[in-house]
Formats: sequence, C-alpha cells, structure tokens
Amino acid sequence: MGRIGRLDVSERFFYSMLTKDKKQQIIEGYKTATNDTGSPEVQIAILTGRINDLTEHLKIHPKDHSSRRGLLKMVGTRTSLLKYVRNKDLDRYRQIISKLGLRK
Repeated sequence: MGRIGRLDVSERFFYSMLTKDKKQQIIEGYKTATNDTGSPEVQIAILTGRINDLTEHLKIHPKDHSSRRGLLKMVGTRTSLLKYVRNKDLDRYRQIISKLGLRK
C-alpha cells in the first residue's frame, strides 16, 4: 500500500479505529458483572480508548476538523457519564478515574 503522510495506509487505519479485540479487552477489564457490556464504567473505558486513539490521529492530521468535532463530542459524553457515576457512587467514581488515569 502507499504512504500517506508519515504513516503507511494500513498503519493509519489501525491508529484511527478501536478494533474488536481491543474493545473486548477493555470490556473484560472494566465489567462489573459477567455479561456486563453497558455499565457506566465500561462505557467510560471504551470512550477513553476511542478518545486516546483519535488524539493520536489528530497529532498526525491537525487539520482534520470533522474528527476533532467528534473527539469533542466524545469527551462531552464521557464527562456526562463521569458526572453520573460521581453523583451515584463517589467510590466507584474515584476507582474509575484512578484506574483510567484521567485526573491528576
């Protein structure tokens, strides 16, 4: 395949997308029950993975404004989920932010 920018096309595709295996690993790491795929912890962890991937993409492609808009929407969604968890159970909130390394 050809080169686009600094990365090969296949490498660029890999960095801009959360793969099925990566997503399954995130779910396994953050689930609260055996069949859990939709708890706030899992949703926050998946969004964090997507945000990190998109941040790397935007470092390579700084003029990609549509992806930047999507990134900002994901950050807002994650913030809302974190606010929900904080209001429901402060210990769960502290646990998830420390596990993901979101706050310093």
